[in-house]
Amino acid sequence: MHTTNYTDTFIEIAEDCPVQFAEIPPQKGDEKTIATLQFEMIYSNPYKFTSDDIVFQAFAIKNKIALFELRTKREAFFSKGQPCLRSSPLTKRYGWGVHYNNEGKIAIFAAESDEYKRLVKDSSLKHLKAMRSKKNP
Repeated sequence: MHTTNYTDTFIEIAEDCPVQFAEIPPQKGDEKTIATLQFEMIYSNPYKFTSDDIVFQAFAIKNKIALFELRTKREAFFSKGQPCLRSSPLTKRYGWGVHYNNEGKIAIFAAESDEYKRLVKDSSLKHLKAMRSKKNP
């Protein structure tokens, strides 16, 4: 079984993130994007869910997976590797850092916030950069 979870880790925004101030990901028409779904789940529920919970739930909603199928679909989903939140539009495009506490539960922080700046300097955390959107120049 694969996982996207970390503990005591902070994912900083990508080096090529196009914004200096975090943005709320927009919806595309009537459909919520993966970024919108992830944002709503994490922002409204800080330190309630793990990365695996968020990644799978967004996938389940986008793919309209029935409640009775969730357990088996989740097992199948994580039977192979999945991209972690380093590749999320939240960290790559919209300016949100992701903090994983010691239980692996996550919260997001706007790049311009005091809490983001504090977490960037916290030497007790493992620090990762979000993946770049473009290849090196």
